[in-house]
Parts: sequence; C-alpha cells; structure tokens
Amino acid sequence: MRKLNRKEYEKLLKPLQLELAAMARWLQYTGNRLLVLVEGRDTAGKGGVINAISEHLNPRQCRIVALPKPSERESSQWYLQRYIAHLPAAGEIVLMDRSWYNRAGVEKVMGYCSQEQYQAFLKQAPVFEKALVDDGILLFKYWLAVDQAQQEKRFAERADEPLKSWKLSPVDLKAREKYAEYTAAREAMLKATHTRHAPWALVDCNEQRTGRLTLIRHLLDRLPDIAVPQEPLGLPPLKRRPLKESYGVLKPLPAFGATG
Repeated sequence: MRKLNRKEYEKLLKPLQLELAAMARWLQYTGNRLLVLVEGRDTAGKGGVINAISEHLNPRQCRIVALPKPSERESSQWYLQRYIAHLPAAGEIVLMDRSWYNRAGVEKVMGYCSQEQYQAFLKQAPVFEKALVDDGILLFKYWLAVDQAQQEKRFAERADEPLKSWKLSPVDLKAREKYAEYTAAREAMLKATHTRHAPWALVDCNEQRTGRLTLIRHLLDRLPDIAVPQEPLGLPPLKRRPLKESYGVLKPLPAFGATG
C-alpha cells in the first residue's frame, strides 16, 4: 500500500472533517447518541484515528474515554459497570480508546482475568450491546489491524523517540512475543461478538493515514442522512469603534532563588 504524504492526507481528510462537523450538528439537532469503540493491536494507531475524528469537534460534545487500569474497588464490580458512566447522553459523541473489549484481548492473553471471567464476558457483551442499541445508542465497533513486521517497526520508533516513549509500556514489551495469541483471541472475540445489532469493522492500518481515512469514511457512510437546517450566524458590525485592550508592561521575573 502506497504511503500518503502529509499534503495528500490533509487534502483528503479536510472534507471528511467537514462531514464530521455536520454529523455533530445533526446529533445536537436530533438528540441522537454516538458511541465509537476503537480497538486493535498495540501501535495500530488508535489514538491517531480518534484525534482525526475529534480534532475540529467541540470537546464539550465529543468526549474521548481512555480508562486506566481498574482500581481495587472497580475490580470488585461487575466488569461492564465502570463503562456505563461514560456512555453518551443526548447529542454527545463518545470515542473509546480501548473499551470493555480489554477483557477479550489483553486481559485474556496476558492472564489478567480468569477463564470463567473471560467466558462470562463473551456471553454478556452481545447482550449488553443489544441493550445499548435497543435504547437508541448508535454503536460502532472498529478493530485496527497491523502486521507484526509493521508493529515491530513502530515499537522501535517509540523506543528511540523520547516524545513517544510514554506509548511504550511494560505490558507492550511482554505482548510483543504474543502476536499469534492476540490473533487467536481476536478471532474468538469476533466469533462471539460480531452481531447484526453491533457488527465489527476491521480496518487495515499498516498505512496509518489511509487507515484513518477509511475508518472515518466508513463511519459517516453508516449514518442516516445528517443534513439539518442551519441558519448562518453572520457577524454584524460593531455599533462603536473597537476598544483597545489595556495592559501593563511585563516586568522581568527575579532570578530563581532570589529574594525580595
């Protein structure tokens, strides 16, 4: 797959982001709720996809949810319970950077949950998602795929780049040797949770920019007609001359450790 340069990518992305802005207006107008789950391999580009979607949307309307490791209290709850508080209200967009499917992926492969907990999740997730969809939530589930060779390349880039090193965790390092196990876990997850009411869409993200464009186009195409009436705001002229801001001259701060 040919890699898009930045100029080509931005040219293709801009009209999609205009459509995303129209989608946001439609959600506010209709009161619909949108929930997008972004799952996938480590280094597949989940954060990049989410940033491309949310970049020009109102952060008060569009929330990004990336939950940390559950607390001791949360670990004692029903597994799906802590996600309920993050579901969208009327007019809202929620983008989940990993979701309840942690249980079918990293928790399963790395042994962070029991076999009984894992099997219970595979049975409960489709029922839970049907309840969300039946209540009117627009639910979209994406799995971002990346080949092992490409994944290794991106791991190396993170290890060598100080500004990206935070993306490389001890869990990632352990997971590097379990590519095949993650594949098997993904296939079992898809078999159990790819349903008519909440289907999965797999996105090839070996070329990340193309993957982002593909996912956004797919998301927009699966929505109904999002055209809504929109009155231009306009900018009437001021009735008087603009006022100048009043401000003082900043003084140099004292040297570190100085007194007085």
